[in-house]
Amino acid sequence: MLAQQRQRAILERARRSGAVRVADLVRELGVSDMTIRRDLEALAERGLVEKVHGGATVSGAGSTEEPGFAAKSVRQQAEKEAIARRAAEMVRPGSAVALSAGTTTWTLAHHLVDVPQLTIITNSVQVADVFHRAGRADQTVVLTGGVRTPSDALVGPVALAAIRALNVDTLMLGVHGMSPRAGFTTPNLLEAETDRELVAAAQRLVVLADHTKWGTVGISTIARLEEAHVVISDTGLPEDARSALSEQAGTLVLADPAETALPAAARPERPAQPPHEPAAGPRQTTGQAGRSAAGTAEADHAAARTARAAQPAAGNEQEVSR
Repeated sequence: MLAQQRQRAILERARRSGAVRVADLVRELGVSDMTIRRDLEALAERGLVEKVHGGATVSGAGSTEEPGFAAKSVRQQAEKEAIARRAAEMVRPGSAVALSAGTTTWTLAHHLVDVPQLTIITNSVQVADVFHRAGRADQTVVLTGGVRTPSDALVGPVALAAIRALNVDTLMLGVHGMSPRAGFTTPNLLEAETDRELVAAAQRLVVLADHTKWGTVGISTIARLEEAHVVISDTGLPEDARSALSEQAGTLVLADPAETALPAAARPERPAQPPHEPAAGPRQTTGQAGRSAAGTAEADHAAARTARAAQPAAGNEQEVSR
């Protein structure tokens, strides 16, 4: 068993029971004590478990804990890139697409700048800035305005009023967590309200969520699992999650990070703080001017787009219909 597979198995056990013991894992997985401790260290560095004497517990993020955009942007980069590529394939030129706030939708934005004649509606400062910097005259960007959250989402009455006046073909929704009981959730009450309005404005709901979101529950529900027409995750998604989503969501799409992961030099870097003002670009209708993610990340994504143009599409991605 490879280290990645072993760590995935350890994480699944930890999420089921809340904690794991080194001695139990050594016996179950047939590896040494030192190997298990290295695996737990790797999971702890990614923020997925907390090491304790003799084992580890699932990281105890509360239902209202909201990481900032910069902190989230360096997590599960290969998974987000794979998910974003599959999501971009679902967007037709000339359509109206809403993108919620989040680092997965931000990754998707770097792919959508190559799609002609899009109208993008977003409540994300970071997402709007990606299109602004791309400078395409045939794309229109509508930034809702509103009060800014730690994840760089714009929320509140101004954002809600803007969204209620619009209708879109597709909503690409990033989420904090997903579970059979709570559905798709977020730790921010105001952001949940804004996301619910985006869901109501869209003809089709596509949820983008890597495997680490399964079992995480934020304080507020955005939508039930069965409201999603498509859920795009990655091949790290555990079997119980695959079963639940296949039964309740319209279509489950699993993207393989091993097939689509960027080389290290082309992966997005942690955004600089604070971000700087964007350069002039395509037409925007905004209630609040967007500010940029780091220039380094933008350069990396530009290099990635060039690399993608020269590469064949991945062939090992999986799709499961209800």
